[in-house]
Amino acid sequence: MTSQSTPNTPTPDQIRRAPKVLLHDHLDGGLRPGTIVELARDAGYTGLPESDPDKLGVWFAEAADSGSLERYLETFSHTVAVMQTRDALIRVARECAEDLAEDGVVYAEVRYAPEQHLDGGLSLEEVVEAVNEGFRQGESLARESGRRIRVGALLTAMRHAARSLEIAELANRYRDLGVVGFDIAGAEAGFPPTRHLDAFEYLKRENNHFTIHAGEAFGLPSIWQALQWCGADRLGHGVRIIDDIQVKEDGSVELGRLASYVRDKRIPLELCPSSNLQTGAVDSYAEHPIGLLRRLHFRATVNTDNRLMSHTSMSQEFEHLVEAFGYSLDDMQWFSVNAMKSAFIPFDERLAMINDVIKPGYAELKSEWLFRQTASTSGSAADEG
Repeated sequence: MTSQSTPNTPTPDQIRRAPKVLLHDHLDGGLRPGTIVELARDAGYTGLPESDPDKLGVWFAEAADSGSLERYLETFSHTVAVMQTRDALIRVARECAEDLAEDGVVYAEVRYAPEQHLDGGLSLEEVVEAVNEGFRQGESLARESGRRIRVGALLTAMRHAARSLEIAELANRYRDLGVVGFDIAGAEAGFPPTRHLDAFEYLKRENNHFTIHAGEAFGLPSIWQALQWCGADRLGHGVRIIDDIQVKEDGSVELGRLASYVRDKRIPLELCPSSNLQTGAVDSYAEHPIGLLRRLHFRATVNTDNRLMSHTSMSQEFEHLVEAFGYSLDDMQWFSVNAMKSAFIPFDERLAMINDVIKPGYAELKSEWLFRQTASTSGSAADEG
């Protein structure tokens, strides 16, 4: 049920305070504009289009808002350029964890491509260790400020390159040291996931977890290959699964074979509404397939993708969905539990997060509405008396 039939529509403040779970967030897509300016100055990088942090933030959002995935991806050349030293990587990862905790995120899996951070002389291992150190620092600082967050890293291989097996082996070596899984990313068209079968076969033999960017700019064949050829645990985006779902004139819905498989197998969809609008995958929040996928009980999750480029946060994503679909705190909890069930950490730890953090957090928020209603009723009675 949604808040169209229940009264607990969340306020922006409640959305921010609600315990949220984030599975699809890019480290190099979430830098603070001020940090980019400072790191560029320290590194001697002169390629930034703006030197004022506020203007730079606007530039990133506008440059990414092109309707093209390829143009969207070009904006990352600036963020990656300033993430080439150990100190820079630690800082960016630390601030990422702090920013997410400030936004009410209690668990996050943040992805990045180690192969893109070697220009300053770092090794792949040094990149991973720097990012992990930054995440731990950010978690510690969040605790000191009264917030809780746990961040796991996903190591990403670029689908247009040829280092996926090497990165998969790297993810396996650090799987108990802060890395929770593997991913491939980059432009989908012309670079099918089947080019990286050796990496996926290796990860399956090692009983490791991986997600695959699929079904964003490219359609159902990308999703089918990611699942049936590569064996992905989750779909990065997966929004184009809607192409295999037919809504008839009488309102009934018919699922194709692939959509049925995705729903039946409870395959998580890492949906990123604002990013999908920017890259042209959908035209508006109200038309985003997440509404139908939620109604049909797919394993849908809400994510940010790139907070800088999309000028967004988890709270803002949920605000858009509350406005578009009338979602309630119950819906927010449903999405958050879905995401936590789909995380790449051990089952008992996922269960503890759901039962000890997420459900109590939403119960407290829902009780606020009950007390407001009681106070309102009491006030009316007093006025009548």
